[in-house]
Amino acid sequence: MGAEREAQACAAFYEALGMAPAVLPCLRCLRQFAGSATKRCKDKHLEEALLLSRALSEGLRGLSEAEARPLLRCVLAFQMEATSSSSSFQKLEQILTQLAVGKEALLAQEVGTLLAGLAPQEEVLSPGDLQSVCMFLEESSLGRQHWRQHLAALLRRLAATLRAVLQSQPVPSSSWACLVIKAYLQLFQTLPKDVGPLVWTAAGKSEALQSLLGLLLEVAWGKALNKDTRLLAGTALSMLANTAPQPRRGASALLALCQLPDQGTGEVKFGELVVSVPLVQEPDGLEKLVFTRGLLTCCKMDILSCQLESFTHRACLLLDVVFPTVCALTREQKDCHYYCFQACALWLQRLRESLPAIWHLTGTRVLAPGAKLLQQLTQLVWDNAETLVEGVSEFIHSSFRLLLEIYHLECQRFQDQDRLLYQQMLQRVVSMPWQIKARYVPLCAVVPYVGSQQVLDAYPDLPQHLLSCLSTNHLCPAATEVYKTLVRQQCAERQDRQQGAEVALAERWALRWLPLLSQALRSPLPILQNNTANHLLTWTLRQIPASQALLAAQFNGRDTASLRAWVSLLKAQKNVAGALPLQGEALERLSCCLHAREEGVRLAALSLLCCSPSTNRPLSGTELQLLRQFLPLNLSCDSSSFRQLLQAAVRKALVRLRDSSLAQLRGKASHGMEPGEGEEQLAQAVGFVEWLLQLSITSLSPGSNYQRRKTALLLLAAVLETCTDTWSPARKKGQPPRTMAALLSCARQRGCWDFFSQPNLLVLLSCLQDSTNEIRDLASDLLVRYFPATFPEPIALALFQLAQDALGSPRVQEAEAGAVLMKTILQKSDSSTMRSLALEAAAAPALPSRGLCFAQHLLHVLQAQYSVARQDLLQAAATAPMHGAITALRRCLLQVPEVATSMRTAELAQSWQELLACLVNTVRDITSLLLGALQSQRGPGAEEQAAAPSFADMGNAIGSLIMLGKGRGQEEEEEDSVLLSEEHSLILTCCWVSVKEIGLLLGGLAELLLAPAVAAGSGPLLPLPTLQVATKVFQEILLRCRHWGAVEGCSMGFTKFCAALLNHPAAELQAIPRTVLEQGLEALSGPRSSSITRRAAGFPMLFLCIVSGEAPAQARPLLARCVQTLLALATAALPQDWDQTLDLPQVCALHVLQTLVRGAGLGSALLRHTAPMVALALRGLGSPCWAMRNAAIQLFSALTSRLLGQQRSCGEGCLAEGLSLQAFLGQHPQLSTVLLAELEAATGPTAGGHCLRPALHAVLTLLAQLQPGTDDPGRPSAPFLEPLLGLAGSPIYAVRAMAAKALVPVLPPPQRHGLLLQLAQQLPTAPGCVCSHNTVHGHLLQMRALLAPSVGTDRLSAEALHPLALQLEARGWLLTPAQRCPLIRAAFLQVLALLPASFSPGFTQSIHDAISAELGSLPPRGKPRCAEQQVGLAVLHQTMAHFVCSEAARLARSEQIGTVCSLLWQPNPDVQLAILSWVVTREGGTCEELEKALGLTLLESLQSVLRERRDKEFLRLYLEALLHLYQEPSAWPQEASPKLQGSLAACLEMLLHMVEAECPGPDLLLQALCAASLLLAHWTEDEDRSLEERWCTVLEECSQSASSEVLRLAAARSLRLAGASVVQRSLHGACPSLVPLALRLIHVGIHLLQDEEREVRQESSGFASLLRHDPRELLQGSCVFVQDTVGLQVLLQLLLGEFGEHPETFHSLLQHLPSLDLRGIVEGLEANKAVSLYREDEPNVFAEPASLAWQLLPVLLQLLEKVPTGSPLPASALRWLVATAPSVLRDLRYCKHCWGQGTAQNEAPKLVSLSLRPALPGEGLPHTQGSSSCCLCRGRCPLGDEGSGLCQAACGCGRAAGEGPAGGTAAAGAGGSCDHRARAGLQCSGAGAGAHAGAEATGAAWAGAWARPEQCTGEVRITVWGCLTAPSMEQCQSTARRLLVHPATSLHLLHAPWSPARTVGSACNSGQPHSWCRTHSHRSQCFLTSIPRHQSSSPVAHDIPALRSGWQEGTCAPEPLHPLDSHHLCFLTNLTGDVGLYPK
Repeated sequence: MGAEREAQACAAFYEALGMAPAVLPCLRCLRQFAGSATKRCKDKHLEEALLLSRALSEGLRGLSEAEARPLLRCVLAFQMEATSSSSSFQKLEQILTQLAVGKEALLAQEVGTLLAGLAPQEEVLSPGDLQSVCMFLEESSLGRQHWRQHLAALLRRLAATLRAVLQSQPVPSSSWACLVIKAYLQLFQTLPKDVGPLVWTAAGKSEALQSLLGLLLEVAWGKALNKDTRLLAGTALSMLANTAPQPRRGASALLALCQLPDQGTGEVKFGELVVSVPLVQEPDGLEKLVFTRGLLTCCKMDILSCQLESFTHRACLLLDVVFPTVCALTREQKDCHYYCFQACALWLQRLRESLPAIWHLTGTRVLAPGAKLLQQLTQLVWDNAETLVEGVSEFIHSSFRLLLEIYHLECQRFQDQDRLLYQQMLQRVVSMPWQIKARYVPLCAVVPYVGSQQVLDAYPDLPQHLLSCLSTNHLCPAATEVYKTLVRQQCAERQDRQQGAEVALAERWALRWLPLLSQALRSPLPILQNNTANHLLTWTLRQIPASQALLAAQFNGRDTASLRAWVSLLKAQKNVAGALPLQGEALERLSCCLHAREEGVRLAALSLLCCSPSTNRPLSGTELQLLRQFLPLNLSCDSSSFRQLLQAAVRKALVRLRDSSLAQLRGKASHGMEPGEGEEQLAQAVGFVEWLLQLSITSLSPGSNYQRRKTALLLLAAVLETCTDTWSPARKKGQPPRTMAALLSCARQRGCWDFFSQPNLLVLLSCLQDSTNEIRDLASDLLVRYFPATFPEPIALALFQLAQDALGSPRVQEAEAGAVLMKTILQKSDSSTMRSLALEAAAAPALPSRGLCFAQHLLHVLQAQYSVARQDLLQAAATAPMHGAITALRRCLLQVPEVATSMRTAELAQSWQELLACLVNTVRDITSLLLGALQSQRGPGAEEQAAAPSFADMGNAIGSLIMLGKGRGQEEEEEDSVLLSEEHSLILTCCWVSVKEIGLLLGGLAELLLAPAVAAGSGPLLPLPTLQVATKVFQEILLRCRHWGAVEGCSMGFTKFCAALLNHPAAELQAIPRTVLEQGLEALSGPRSSSITRRAAGFPMLFLCIVSGEAPAQARPLLARCVQTLLALATAALPQDWDQTLDLPQVCALHVLQTLVRGAGLGSALLRHTAPMVALALRGLGSPCWAMRNAAIQLFSALTSRLLGQQRSCGEGCLAEGLSLQAFLGQHPQLSTVLLAELEAATGPTAGGHCLRPALHAVLTLLAQLQPGTDDPGRPSAPFLEPLLGLAGSPIYAVRAMAAKALVPVLPPPQRHGLLLQLAQQLPTAPGCVCSHNTVHGHLLQMRALLAPSVGTDRLSAEALHPLALQLEARGWLLTPAQRCPLIRAAFLQVLALLPASFSPGFTQSIHDAISAELGSLPPRGKPRCAEQQVGLAVLHQTMAHFVCSEAARLARSEQIGTVCSLLWQPNPDVQLAILSWVVTREGGTCEELEKALGLTLLESLQSVLRERRDKEFLRLYLEALLHLYQEPSAWPQEASPKLQGSLAACLEMLLHMVEAECPGPDLLLQALCAASLLLAHWTEDEDRSLEERWCTVLEECSQSASSEVLRLAAARSLRLAGASVVQRSLHGACPSLVPLALRLIHVGIHLLQDEEREVRQESSGFASLLRHDPRELLQGSCVFVQDTVGLQVLLQLLLGEFGEHPETFHSLLQHLPSLDLRGIVEGLEANKAVSLYREDEPNVFAEPASLAWQLLPVLLQLLEKVPTGSPLPASALRWLVATAPSVLRDLRYCKHCWGQGTAQNEAPKLVSLSLRPALPGEGLPHTQGSSSCCLCRGRCPLGDEGSGLCQAACGCGRAAGEGPAGGTAAAGAGGSCDHRARAGLQCSGAGAGAHAGAEATGAAWAGAWARPEQCTGEVRITVWGCLTAPSMEQCQSTARRLLVHPATSLHLLHAPWSPARTVGSACNSGQPHSWCRTHSHRSQCFLTSIPRHQSSSPVAHDIPALRSGWQEGTCAPEPLHPLDSHHLCFLTNLTGDVGLYPK
């Protein structure tokens, strides 16, 4: 407040002086700067003040010093308060400099006075004072001048301050100590010449500085726990050494400091200063890092490189002192990896800088070949290259580059031409597995020194390995850098030789890289496509422009992969060139891509349209047209990533439209625009944004599915973000341009961009009641961020009532919606609105703070609900659960910035303190009540039990509560049920959600209110007693709660709570978490009286929350204490009489350790405890207690995940871990001893033979997850080899198998060949040489593991495999029956299969002979050859069958193919299943000949297989293999049809009978139906249609929404396989009988295209895609499948174009109109039943009947328009209308009757008010002269007398033409008049004068009648009818808008948001639309119909379009359709379509 007072005094002074106009603007800017909360606002105001100060300085020059002093003093006061921001301080310094021109002495005097008053003499400096000292030292020359003059006093104060800080208890304040040392550092840095004499001369020796030096050493030794503070102390000490007058003196002083850790006690001399070595009981070793890092960070180069006098040789600090320390640190300090390797990188950097000086000192090379220093350096960087610690890898990368650069400089200096280091590094890189990320950094570093060609020659597999890396996210950056480095090097080499040869350079590039890019861009893996396109493609085109033609030639195909790659290439080309013309074939292909089924293809095409290298380049008309077509079809996509990327692309397009329009308004032509096109481009931009706005708003109707609404909100957010002038201070990017107002004005002048209209507001308000939090939160964010500051008062009042009701709902989603509504109301209300709200009496709306008023109201609501819960918890859970009010409090208190600001206001501090104390006490009582109720405890005793109750106890307690709530003493027994009852679920939900919300609320409050920035006005808002109560609440929840969701939610809050306490400066607050931790550890030591479930319940989370709250920069003493105690407790022996029903302390300790390991915030902090925890877990696996073993395996799993890092995937399926065993053991050397001990114990001799080792399998599993490393002589993985080889003889099969897998990472790739030969030689050469079958089997498994192609290793070359093959040939007897063990024979054959081309022809033949002999003699199953079936015989037969199939596919010879086919006829099912499974699951290349032969064989035997039905699994696999071979229609061979000539009908009959009459199971049914469809697609019998009819019937049954997903998928896949062929045959005149069947299939396709499963929709879209281009000719091969929405349009257009004249077409479309029982719905909603906790799920939540009805409407209309004379369609349509209209109108009349009853006003909110109905009794109807009139006919009845009578009977109208309402007659005019419109105040433009007069009179008469709120619904209904008959869209809109702003009507509209426009889009396809349709961008005005709804139900509102007859081309007057008018169809179609969406 000091600056504010100075500003007020300054303003008053200059106002009296008469200079107010000049000074006050600058002062105003400064005050605004001080009052701003965000940096952007502060900078903005300071910029303005700086500009004003420059003008003001001229006027100040003529003033005296006394007159100028107030202004300078004022600015200095603001500067003193801005010391926390360096940029603000600098700006204020510039302002002072401007103002003090000519008065510098005055300014220096004022600065001195200000700094002298920071603190009294000899007193400690506060943190604020220290910040001022630092800032004035750093940024102010006058400040430095002052401190130079008062240096001694400053040193004394700093020493006193640091001493006081270090002596503070319980621990020194880290931030305070850091500020003191920062002041030291800046003092030594800015005033070295003044500080130097005080250190280095005896005469000037300073006692204060000597004291400071001792204090700094204490800090470095660990007196300050904060790690950053200690490191800063080391930097300050090095900076002090820089003041030495001679480098050698500084080096000697630093050498003494570096030797201190090894010296122990004593004294140290630093210049002339002598201090004692600090006494530390347990030094942690960090002091070495402190000194070393300080030296490397800021020490002068001449000090580091000067010769040390105390050494016998020419030594210097850098080489002989610092480097050995750095090496030791990287090995020892495991919890300071980051700083240690930062020191390593700094050392190399300083070495690079000091090379000349070191060469001068030593006279030799530093990194000479064979030098120890070079070996140590290379070993250091390689050993740590794979570290997982965040940030370390960057230091390792820079170390590699610096090492090679230093080596290169030395080679140049000493003329070394060999340069062996480069070759050694390259060879080591090549030998490493590709998935190790660390190999690519040295590869990039070595390329510039050896050249690209040498690298590619030495590493030929590099392109393929880079391809694999690009498909793995964490390797992609490294692979990208390697590619760029090599290509850049290629370009540099080419430019050196020949200039300008672009084509030659591109061809050279293509030799190596074109296959890589082509394969990657065409890959089916989206991650590989995207990474290549984003990271490589554009860069390549910029680097090598000529490569574009080479790439384009690769992507000319029409398949999906080529299209995707082509679009990516076009996008990259556009980014490089800036513009890309779209025309001709390119435009056609792009349109195809925009409609493709694959989301990646569509997104790539969309990105191509939207992107541009320049944001002010306008979108072309073609691009806008394509966007208009694309966006409506992609709103309902169910992929979250697609929606986000869609929004990002559209945002780019909107930015281009905005910036290009602004450029046009500024008179600057945009890029790519011709002169004169500006106005048209501006109109297009404005129109597109308006269209997108209306599309988004319309898509938010409640009838839309979640996907459409979410996408629409995202698009709306993009529109508001880019096209409004809303400025968000908190955002750094995306702010609107300063000239945005001009564009907004231009758009609004055109009648567009009314973003914040009331209809749009109402639509967003309806989204606040959505059942999903994503939509609620996004809508609330849009309302708060962009819409006007306050809601209209009627809307706010109605919203508040709605929120109140929602908060009382037991449904969690509705209660959360109520909380969001409350928060939004709070943010969008002002003081007048708050006074109008029905707040609780005690909430006192007169309070000055809206947040406080609102919080008090919600607290009163919560207390009232708590009172109900105390009386009857069951009733409270059903009618007044507390979680809604708690959620609302949390959102309003924590998520509203204005509330946080109010809490910091001193005037309100007391009120807030009282409210928060009351709130904490209330939630304490609620917690005790709820948790006690679940333990059958109420009252004070409920807190005594600390353990969580068992689930059985909770069930009993809830049962008692239910009985008590139902009847209080009622004892009847209810029927037992496996499912929870409704009451049970109500109580559980109320308890768990409330408890979870309480934890989140308390934690958020602590985080908000205990932050250092919160000022303590009248004491802390959360005093110590309140915090202690909150602590007890957390303890109670975590110790007594067992529901994991509640525990997890509460733990999030408790973590924030503990972090706030531990980081608070108050010692009593810091002690709270420590006390809780000690209490928890004490409680853990004793047995707990609870069952062993849920991993010790919430108890472990208590510890995790506390230790996670510690600051990461500190030493984490609580974590160390916790882990050590837990380790000691877990290793204690189990008691002799332990009880399995209790939680043992040892078990709980293991669970707590597991929880700590899995904690996300403790990653690196737990590394030092890794070895003891692994040893503990392995020991626990051998415990006799099951609970110990269970906890131990969970701990080991958590440790494995933590040690190995996140499991990353390469592509789909194969793992791509990047940590080798060598690196793993290098990072955790102690683990080597632990793991080796377990392996050696398992392989060592035992007294009783082999014994089980429970931990062995865990160790082997851990090793198997690692990757092979490099081949170093001293590698730490070498000792593991012998134990693993010894495990080959284990009697346990699983151990042998896992040992074989673990052998792969242990063995370096170069040694694989030698070990394979060794293992092969150990195999027995004859049957008599077998010593152990287990050992033989283990050796074979190990050979198979080493030979198998793994992710990290490459195959051995043919030359290396030849000796191995010879050894195996000599042991071929292992495959023969002479080897009695089938498993050994199978393993041997698997090894042989990995060497397919390495054996001699004779041995290969012997293999085939052995297999033939074995398989040829197999009997059928059930007829064994011997009495006993050998174990593993089936495995052998399956392995042989797989071998035969693989060989046949590899060789493609007829003999092998015939063998495979003959094996399919084998009676043995094992062989058959093996072959079929090989067909289905095979990988790699395919053999067309083998596939063809297998397919024919399967077809030939299909009939016999279906007839036998021996096994369902066999039959399923058989059919799956058949479908797999013929999954593409082109795969069907010509030979197949003749072979099936006689059996096709029988096969179809059996398959259909299986589907129809049997219950084969879903999987078999899927295959059977698809197989039948495959056969039916080739059915050529035209006479018999019964099979096709039956097949179609099955599809119709399976496609129902109630069917299972498998059945619907079967129907969709069958439709794709055979449906298109049936439809295609029906279109030929030869098969007219197929037309009804084709219509039914299209009906099934339309239904399946709306399925909720994406796979079903995609299969169905394949059916539509095959019929898209020319349905008479199927394009099977080149067909690009379209997305489902496009497929739906394709089918509708197919019906219209090809089947329009068929009478069944109309009725098949009518089947898709939803049916409803409106009366039943209304009665159900009005029944006022009790609200259930859950709603019944709809069978298909994805379908949108209203949207489908909108698409059907134009098709139905066009069908009627195309009716030829004499067609039966009109009569059929008339019958449908006659059958449908009466029921619909009767339902509407019933609704009218219900709503006309005049229900009480308190029931009004239960009705959705906007409704469409016939006229009320006594009201007139629309009439015209000369005909009977009714509501449907609009003045005439084309249905004739029958139709007229029907309409009049249904509507209740029977008046003659011209008859008006009772007692009056409407005047007749030329166009007629509408009394309904007159009552609404709307005049018909076509009416005569009399009609206008009548309208005015009637409107005036009805104005008062409908002014009452309860009558608003009728007014709206009349208005809707007037709008339906309005002659223009403008009048329709104006009428509705006048009504919408009616205050009373707004109350009702909240429940049914009005949708101002409905985009018709492609529905308007009947030629050119009418003029009004074109004017309004194909929009049709629509209003929302509504029905009564219960208060607790979700809002339902649906659109009823008023589509005009002007759809027909070329006329305004409606052309009569004979004999049916389209108006009736339009009305009924939309009515039934929209109302059918109401929930039943």
